[in-house]
Amino acid sequence: MTVQWLPPEEFLFVVARTPLVAMDLLVQDAEGRVLLGIRRNRPAQGYWFVPGGRITKDEPLAHSFARITESELGTRLDLAQARFRGVYEHFHPDNFAGVEGVTTHYVVLAYQVDAGLLRVPLPQDQHAEYRWWPVADLLRHPRVHPFTKAYFER
Repeated sequence: MTVQWLPPEEFLFVVARTPLVAMDLLVQDAEGRVLLGIRRNRPAQGYWFVPGGRITKDEPLAHSFARITESELGTRLDLAQARFRGVYEHFHPDNFAGVEGVTTHYVVLAYQVDAGLLRVPLPQDQHAEYRWWPVADLLRHPRVHPFTKAYFER
């Protein structure tokens, strides 16, 4: 299946008017540490954030999951290899293009992934660097995005 991405001006029109649907990947190792990367792009640019990506129109969830894990983690995984953690909403005050006055609203499906399934190196397209975080540390750190912290707050 080929994913059809909109040209930036059309995508900005969509972002300004509708919520986007995405998947976030909560990757944890055997010690319970969480994989975070520093976001290269808006929204949440410069923050530590979990890997993830948008679901596209007419793309089944299983295909989205496989595509997103491959692009974000460098390893193509099946949806059956993950555990669904819930639905979340992210309201960002900015957008991918940096256009003033346009916010971004995501409806996010969060999936937990076992780090033992990954191969290295991790892709660098969306994140400048990666680090494994103990949950207690990521909850306290000011540069970990609040939307990421929400996945691990009890």
